[in-house]
Amino acid sequence: MTTNISAGSRRRRWFPIAMITAGVLLLGTTVAGFQGGFGAPSPLAASLQAGEPARDPLSRMIEAAQQELRDDPDDALAWAQLGSAYVEQARATADPSYYQKAQGALDRSMQLQPEGNGEAMIGLGALANARHDFAQARNWALGARELRPATGEVYGVLADALTQLGDAEAATAAVQRMLDTKPGVAAFTRASYDLELHGRTDDARLALQRALRDSHAPADIAFCRYYLGELAFNAGDLDEAAAQYAQGRAATRHDTALRQGQAKVAAARGDLDQALAGYETVTNRVPLPQYLQEYGELLLVAGRPEQAAEQFTLFTQQQRLYEAAGSTDDLAVSQFAADHGDPAEALRRAQAEWERRQSVFVADAMAWALHVNGRDAEALTFADRAASLGWHNATFAYHRGMILAALGMRSEAQDQLTAALEINPYFSPLHAPRARAALDELRSPA
Repeated sequence: MTTNISAGSRRRRWFPIAMITAGVLLLGTTVAGFQGGFGAPSPLAASLQAGEPARDPLSRMIEAAQQELRDDPDDALAWAQLGSAYVEQARATADPSYYQKAQGALDRSMQLQPEGNGEAMIGLGALANARHDFAQARNWALGARELRPATGEVYGVLADALTQLGDAEAATAAVQRMLDTKPGVAAFTRASYDLELHGRTDDARLALQRALRDSHAPADIAFCRYYLGELAFNAGDLDEAAAQYAQGRAATRHDTALRQGQAKVAAARGDLDQALAGYETVTNRVPLPQYLQEYGELLLVAGRPEQAAEQFTLFTQQQRLYEAAGSTDDLAVSQFAADHGDPAEALRRAQAEWERRQSVFVADAMAWALHVNGRDAEALTFADRAASLGWHNATFAYHRGMILAALGMRSEAQDQLTAALEINPYFSPLHAPRARAALDELRSPA
């Protein structure tokens, strides 16, 4: 499929797009989106454009919205903007208490303007995505689309939800519509993820480079550099990944994701001290469950099991905080439980997630959970489902390879484990060595 994309001038170029994976669920609610996504510029957007750069744009946005509401507490648009900003603040800080604040602000906007309030509906859709209630997010986005069919953010929320629900064709259409409607950073980064998910890594890189050319705010530049680094890291290109992360930090020194990327590179290069120091900084600043799990696994590799256990305890505590705030992430819990000794919980959580959505991400979790429970014939069906879109994902290939090995399919298992290590020999400090050991065993005489 090809897409005609306007570059903001008379010159046009053709750009291919397939589907999108929502590793980042809030692209449509970035500061740039708030400033330009809801029709005519609001007083809030104008105040941000003219504001002092002393604080980060998101904090200034929240303060500006709060000031507007002190002046006019019945301003439905300001409530919607404040609620959407709180959703983004939850992502940026890993503080799920912002979800309740976002819910309150967005509900207030809907109370003040129950009809035709597309802005609040977009915010509620983004909030539902952040809480992993993807069916509800889809419903809010579809409702907002009826009111704001020419607003790019609508299609961003919709694409994120449909991707996670496993509706690949509809997600593709939503991303395409976003590109047609508002071909900016948020649209091109989604297109990149789409292309990556379909195995089109070179095209994914081109999409991110296009997004980078459209980026002017330091946060957008850092975001694009981070995902260019991720593409490189996931392909095993440590030098390119390190260069992208470093260039991102040149734009915003304190970006936590970029620090995490640099820590991953250090670990892959065998510099455990630097990697551990990086993860300590990352988890202290933004205790995302993903970061806590990665830090704990690196501590295991470094021979520090007691410190690893502390991080895993924090992982569990943080997940409970998210659940208390209305967020359900059985996928992450299943993956953690499968890798850290609780097969029954891994399968229970994966099945709960599969009942809600049938994406390739959940298919892989089902496959791995079934494998660690010794149910490899069933697991292979889900591993095949996980591979159905063509994503060059080393973890998926590793899981499939180990399942095939358990089934005695030695040749096929060798192919999959070889593929995993060719895609990215550094895909996991825990599992990459296991993949190599399993491959050596498979290659040895029976």
